[in-house]
Amino acid sequence: MSNFDLVIQLFLQLTVILATCRIVTIIGRRYLSQTDVVCEMIAGVMLGPSLLGLIAPDFQQWLFPKLPIITAVGLKIPNPSMSILYAISQIGLVIYMFLIGLEFNTKLLKHHIKSASLLSAAGIITPFILGAIASFWFYHNGDFFQPKVMPWSAALYLGASMTITAFPMLARILYERGLTQTRFGTLALGAASVDDAVAWCLLAIVLASVKNSLSIAILAIGGGICYVLFAIFLGQPLLKAFTRMTKREGVNRQTLTLMLIVLMFCAWFTDVTGIYAIFGAFVLGAVTPRGEFAQQIRQYTEFLTTSFLLPIFFVFSGLNTQIGLVNTPTLWGVTLLIIAIAILGKGVACMLAAKLAGENWRESATIGALMNARGLMELIILNIGLEQGIITPTLFTIMVIMAVITTLMASPLIAFLLHGTSYDKSLT
Repeated sequence: MSNFDLVIQLFLQLTVILATCRIVTIIGRRYLSQTDVVCEMIAGVMLGPSLLGLIAPDFQQWLFPKLPIITAVGLKIPNPSMSILYAISQIGLVIYMFLIGLEFNTKLLKHHIKSASLLSAAGIITPFILGAIASFWFYHNGDFFQPKVMPWSAALYLGASMTITAFPMLARILYERGLTQTRFGTLALGAASVDDAVAWCLLAIVLASVKNSLSIAILAIGGGICYVLFAIFLGQPLLKAFTRMTKREGVNRQTLTLMLIVLMFCAWFTDVTGIYAIFGAFVLGAVTPRGEFAQQIRQYTEFLTTSFLLPIFFVFSGLNTQIGLVNTPTLWGVTLLIIAIAILGKGVACMLAAKLAGENWRESATIGALMNARGLMELIILNIGLEQGIITPTLFTIMVIMAVITTLMASPLIAFLLHGTSYDKSLT
């Protein structure tokens, strides 16, 4: 394909992606009380082989070609149009996670570190143990993991996948309800961020075992720790220069470009070390000075990111989801088991931990519902597992179904629990 052909196809792909996401979002918000993130997840699955591929398989394969291109000499190469979509989706993820970091209330978290630690521990240990135990049965009873994956690696991966929380969605729900800066919201955000950081470290160990290289795990964990320490003790003071620049002349093109340069470098560094770009973007956002600078950065970047770039990722994930692979009673039984483990290990465990931390039952149940949603972060770790040859398309599809269902549950359940209750004063 020539560059001109790629551009023509890309424009049509983006048109279909954005139009579908917008239609599904309007319906989902109006009739199902769902957030944009959930609706875009569903739109992504609809555009993949699970729906569009069933209705119009030739059109779906032509619009989103997954099959490799065969050259004149018979050489198979990946289809470049999908590589372009993947690259654009990663840019959207990085900017979005940076914006989430800007919303993170680090000062409030310090005052409730004990409660957040208890909640985080429950959200890590319980789902990880349940997922690891289940993985041994899956490993010996079905086509769920690739042959090169060892049993303990399978246990680590499935445990990490169960540990993941839909951090961006959690933050979005809290932001929409004005709870981001409250004690209640900060506990959930703090616990979710720690849970996901641990999950990425576990994933690094799994990748190290699959590639038979201990250095991958050492680089990921060591590089992640060094990055966080540098960001807190050196990066945070240096970033105050942006505050001074903003006071003099506001956030202009030069300031915004410089911030994007820093963001892209942080994304590159954490990607290279193996803990992935989104972690670096979130930490950078968390240590960036608040105030006028942060508000203007959010104003300039949030709308385009959430409306244009982020939906591309959901569609890209949906293209790898083939619900038709779950085609036997046994596989549907496995799917129900995965969903039950997810809810019990994450939702119920976090609800009980929040209650032990001093929250009332309504608040505890709300935190459990928030932590139980997998959403965007689950799709990321599943895509990595599929691309790196850890899981099969069958397990990928089962886990995507689990992610969609647990995420679908969150919004209406939280709306019900928070109905008629104000937290603005009681939780600050």
